[in-house]
Amino acid sequence: MGSDCQLTLYAEDERKADQAADLTMAEVWRIENKYSRYVDGNALSDINRAALAGGKVDVDDETAGLLNYAFAAFQLSAGLFDVSSGVLRRVWDFSSGNTPSQSAIEQILPFIGLGKATWTSPQLHFLHSGMELDFGGIGKEYAVDRGADICRSMGFQSGLLDLGGDIRVLGPHPDGSPWEIGIRHPRKPDVSLGNIRLASGAVATSGDYERYIEVAGKRYCHILNPLTGWPVAGLASVTIVAEQCLLAGTLSTIAMLKEEAGKKWLEDFGVQHCWVDGELRVGGNIQLRHSGEAGMAG
Repeated sequence: MGSDCQLTLYAEDERKADQAADLTMAEVWRIENKYSRYVDGNALSDINRAALAGGKVDVDDETAGLLNYAFAAFQLSAGLFDVSSGVLRRVWDFSSGNTPSQSAIEQILPFIGLGKATWTSPQLHFLHSGMELDFGGIGKEYAVDRGADICRSMGFQSGLLDLGGDIRVLGPHPDGSPWEIGIRHPRKPDVSLGNIRLASGAVATSGDYERYIEVAGKRYCHILNPLTGWPVAGLASVTIVAEQCLLAGTLSTIAMLKEEAGKKWLEDFGVQHCWVDGELRVGGNIQLRHSGEAGMAG
């Protein structure tokens, strides 16, 4: 998953805990190998061969479920959450220290848009050649939920799974106390804005600080608007609490993509959230605490 991962379980039987950990890690690796764009010959590469040619491909049930979700998120976000926008990597290189030209971006935009594909399970049909799908925006969160479900199915009711800041809480500590999850300050990596108390559910954060460049004093982050091809601005980070990590991650990303309008969108949506804007003002409906923490979201 390209990040530090941690599983914490309370158990009376060490062997059973080890078994759960092994099965959880195996599931995470399975999802990584199946949907990573860095792995040749996997389910995603099969899709992208069809996408490049402007053809059709049949997918299995698991992939169909992810595609159902991706198309639903595309509709919910009015086209902002788009798993076809990864082609912008062709012009955005955050290790170069430079921004692409507007003309270079405009050459890529015609290859973006889930509306340029038709999806009727189990067949995905690309109506435009040269496209590509990237499940990077949903794969890690999906793996969190799958791993947590494995632990729960084995009877574990106290624990926490953290894949690079995408977190799912299996249940409270054995004494009934909730986990304290720190929310990272978007400009100070080792500083927490405060903690969220969570006995169950999931936390995910999207922010402008994981990968970015600064050019002429302006920050350009890795979260790219698929409609314009340019990085988002207006919000520095958004944290969401939801029942599923996949949902939390999607909503936090959509809010970032909506920029300043994301604040009102989150309020209207009614989800538990916390935002930090470009002026480092903090808002939302989550009450942050300042005490010990068991993980850091973001």
